[in-house]
Amino acid sequence: MIAAVATAVCGISVGLGTLALVRHSPGGSLAGSSTLGAAALLVTGWLAITVGLGTWRRHRGNRVGALLVAAGFAWFVTEWNNPGAGSAPVFTVGLLCYTVCPPLVVHAALSYPSGRLASRVETTAVAVAYVGSLGVLGLGVALVFEPGDQGCAQCAANLVAVTGNAGLVEALNRAGVWLGVVWTVVLAVLAGWRLARSTPAARHVRLPVLVPAVAYLGAGAATYVHALDRGFLSNDELDHDLWLVQAGALVLVALGLVADRVRARRARAAVARMVVELAEAPPPGGLRDALAGALGDPELEVAYPVIDGRYVDSRGLPISAEETAGRATTALVSDDETIAVVIHRSDLLGDRRLVEEAVSAARLAFENERLHAEASAQLAELRNSQERLVAASDAERRRLERDLHDGAQQRLVGLTLATRLMRTQLEREGSTNPARWVAAAEAELRQAVDDVRKLAAGLHPAVLSDYGLAAAVRALAETGTAPVRLVKATDERFSSAAETTAFLVVAEAAKIGPVSVTIAHRDTNLVVDVDAVGAPPRLVDLEDRVGVLGGTITIESTAAGIRIRAVIPCA
Repeated sequence: MIAAVATAVCGISVGLGTLALVRHSPGGSLAGSSTLGAAALLVTGWLAITVGLGTWRRHRGNRVGALLVAAGFAWFVTEWNNPGAGSAPVFTVGLLCYTVCPPLVVHAALSYPSGRLASRVETTAVAVAYVGSLGVLGLGVALVFEPGDQGCAQCAANLVAVTGNAGLVEALNRAGVWLGVVWTVVLAVLAGWRLARSTPAARHVRLPVLVPAVAYLGAGAATYVHALDRGFLSNDELDHDLWLVQAGALVLVALGLVADRVRARRARAAVARMVVELAEAPPPGGLRDALAGALGDPELEVAYPVIDGRYVDSRGLPISAEETAGRATTALVSDDETIAVVIHRSDLLGDRRLVEEAVSAARLAFENERLHAEASAQLAELRNSQERLVAASDAERRRLERDLHDGAQQRLVGLTLATRLMRTQLEREGSTNPARWVAAAEAELRQAVDDVRKLAAGLHPAVLSDYGLAAAVRALAETGTAPVRLVKATDERFSSAAETTAFLVVAEAAKIGPVSVTIAHRDTNLVVDVDAVGAPPRLVDLEDRVGVLGGTITIESTAAGIRIRAVIPCA
């Protein structure tokens, strides 16, 4: 605060001192003796310093404000190489820095709003501008310009003059003027290119600054072109008019930064209104609506991460958090954990400060709605799981009906027919081979018994109830259609639900190929690892069944196929 006040006081003093110098010797100045010139001198310099100080105070790490403050002081210094300065230090500073204002202005404009130049080309062009202004026209000329020896008797002493060499002064001035034409045109083109390549939101922010900066450079280029014939910068009538154009352009650059401040205030006001709305505990989706209104993006979406890595919206429905064409994401992170991801128009990144302010202001609402979204997602998953279990139960009943109809029922019908035929034949007089008919009926009866036994084993193997999971898997290895290898197993008994669920995981995997099974009791969980050639078709049903018990099923790729791991609570 003290530094800002001191800088402001210094700016006022320098401005008034420069005006006094111009009034004392108007013939050697650009402002001249007119009221318009005096107003252009003071308003332009003071506005640049004031706006630069405000920008610097709001963004300490951003050099745009400091560059604009320096440009404001340099605007006054442009008049200090006046032969009527009457002060050697003032006259010397004027000789060194009278052309440094344009590089400072364009440096600030190209650095806006981030405070950094965007490319090496821009950095090189700005460096050339400083070299041409400070190095060639400034220090280079000042070192060899001796006022008394070169016909300027009324000039104050040049404190940095090493020698007087009129020929070298003329050569350096002419080189500096030519270099000035080049760098002003190049920087004007780069500024226009930067504007053309910006996103719509970034262009909206940069337009009020870059356009007047291009106009400022255009007037500067015209000044240098006008000086080509005489070989040095001067202050004739056309130079005076171009200086007025530069004054107006610099004022517009400063006002462009003021417009940014106004825009930021409006954004904060919108965020404040959003916070007030959120304080009224909006319904699910209300946070999205408030953010969409504050950011001006009606298609904005909010995605919340849930435990299994998926993203859901405020209603708990699945949603994608991936960036797509024209859409970008901004994550809200708290304690290294992503609370929410805002999916918005990609051009809003050109004004990221607005996005970040809005997202930060809604932090508490995000956390609350995230909890609601997680609960909704869990409820939706529970409903889906219940629906799948009902569907699976209906499908299983239909399968049992088909198996009974096509298997045991057909066998029993055949047995009935065979028995009836046998009875009819025995009743016939002269029947000599009843044993053949009895054997056929016995065969059909055995087939029916086998079908019923297989059906019962598929529902719930008796060995599982009597001897436990390990024994049931060994029995499956003996009777199953695919090889089942029990690598390692505990003979502990677990709850009926846990054992049945674990057995179904093994049995389903064994339907599509050979499997290797490991059964272990770890902490409070029954852990079953099944190395198989592929995932069973009814894995979703198994996931639902395991999920009802509070467990999980995971699948990992292995060299031989996949590994299915079922972790089932058994405490």
